[in-house]
Amino acid sequence: MKKTKLTVRVSPNLLDNIRRYAAENNTTLTKLIEAYLQSIPSSRSLKDAPIVRRLIGILPPEIPTEDYKRHIEEKYGQ
Repeated sequence: MKKTKLTVRVSPNLLDNIRRYAAENNTTLTKLIEAYLQSIPSSRSLKDAPIVRRLIGILPPEIPTEDYKRHIEEKYGQ
């Protein structure tokens, strides 16, 4: 994948902290920034969100969705 150069301005104290963190974690500033930016939701559907992907299939298929919703309403009063 082609990369594009980006200029980011931060305070010297923040930069020192980020550099130290990157060194302690054997990574680079670029990788840290890229990982953070990738965590920002895009216009993709919610089904593609990492948390949703991890939760898919937790509720056994034999339990009707309505029963689960009723259980949540009773438990949390919503």
